Amino acid sequence: MEIVGVEIPGGAPALSFTLGHGEDPYQVAWEAGYRVLRPLSASGTLEDLVVTLLITRHGRRIVPRGPQRVRNSLRPGLDVGEPVVRQRLAAYALVVSDRGLLATEFSDRTAVPGMWGLPGGGIDPGENPSTTVQREVFEETGQVAEVTRFLDVQSDHWIGHSPTGVVEDFHAVRLIYAARCEDPGDPVVHDRGGTTASCRWVSADAMNEVAWINGSRALLGKHASSLLRTVPRRASA
Repeated sequence: MEIVGVEIPGGAPALSFTLGHGEDPYQVAWEAGYRVLRPLSASGTLEDLVVTLLITRHGRRIVPRGPQRVRNSLRPGLDVGEPVVRQRLAAYALVVSDRGLLATEFSDRTAVPGMWGLPGGGIDPGENPSTTVQREVFEETGQVAEVTRFLDVQSDHWIGHSPTGVVEDFHAVRLIYAARCEDPGDPVVHDRGGTTASCRWVSADAMNEVAWINGSRALLGKHASSLLRTVPRRASA
């Protein structure tokens, strides 16, 4: 994935690099002398994906922080071998409606069963990430979502077991979108037997009662309130 930094929207690139395994684009930009103000766009497909960031020079002394922290998420009782190096580009969404925010529960095929996150998943070959969001939202929750804008980029790096039991040195790069569901129904998981155990709408009042994974909780803290304010609350029965 290529990262391009511009100092004004539509301007010439001031920064450009290919995101290496385990790298955080915000950290790479900082160590090049720039602070990321906000993501602007994600264009192309899996094979030629370009993420454009709005950046500004920070003017501070640069102290290299070293590689992104690598978490250990190995599952007890499973074999541990030489890890397979894998960078996965994925797209997720904060999907809102008058019923709240759409959430998915991780299945026991993952390292965090019973925890909750946002709908989304890996970008398929030839697929644009916004199309990935719509496909994954329907597969995991049965809802039809309209992608409204590009919100954020997350990078996470760990060594752990994949759902198939293979040990991976795994770099997750997540493109985060805002999306809206105009005709929300009762969520249902269509992609049975995968990493999603169940799904639900979470009201604004119940947001803090959900056992969110850390990455989703961070995104909700940054974006959920403003997105939920764009849709009216459903009247109580």
